[in-house]
Amino acid sequence: MGKQADLLWVAIVGAVLVAAATPRPLPQPYPGLDPHPPNQPRPLIAVPVGCDNLLSRGCAVTSSDRNPSIGELSYVTDGDKEQDPGSYVELGAGLQWVQIDLGEEKEVHAICLWHFFEAYRIYYDVVVQISSGPDFTDGVVTVFNNDMDNSAKLGAGTDKEYIESNYGRPFAVGAVKGRYVRCYSNGNSANKMNHYLEVEVFGRPLPKKEPVKVDKPIDLF
Repeated sequence: MGKQADLLWVAIVGAVLVAAATPRPLPQPYPGLDPHPPNQPRPLIAVPVGCDNLLSRGCAVTSSDRNPSIGELSYVTDGDKEQDPGSYVELGAGLQWVQIDLGEEKEVHAICLWHFFEAYRIYYDVVVQISSGPDFTDGVVTVFNNDMDNSAKLGAGTDKEYIESNYGRPFAVGAVKGRYVRCYSNGNSANKMNHYLEVEVFGRPLPKKEPVKVDKPIDLF
């Protein structure tokens, strides 16, 4: 982790590639794709001092698919990013989501996603939102959205689709407060299923509010 003035670089560690899991390039990259090479790490993310804590490790995970066909939802926050059947969860076809409960409201500064990188692929309609409530009905903040045509009906996004890699897809989040982080996807370039290896959420706990002290009235009699 590096330090610059009163900022820190978030320490996001990519998964280690093994020979059997070397990604294969997509046959025909298309216009509008994020040009960042998938075999290279992305630029570091700088956050204020004290806001680089990994908040999501071991947190409870729920999903729109209550019966994943492969794996367990707990894999999403267990810290295991290696590409093998015991480290990712597969959700059904179509628009699906996983949701992380941070336990209490936190201040989020960065997030990194790993879907599946055994073979290079693109996941569609990747949308990440933060909310204070588990139902995502009020106070929802969208912090990443590459659904440019609004096919997921969550609003049109401006982020670019990208090729999955062992480095994950990190992005900065502007000090958004919330307890729940929800990550959407809508199939991928290889098949209609949705996969999640790991989601890491970085930030800091909110300061505890001190109880307001009320002075007792003076008894003059």
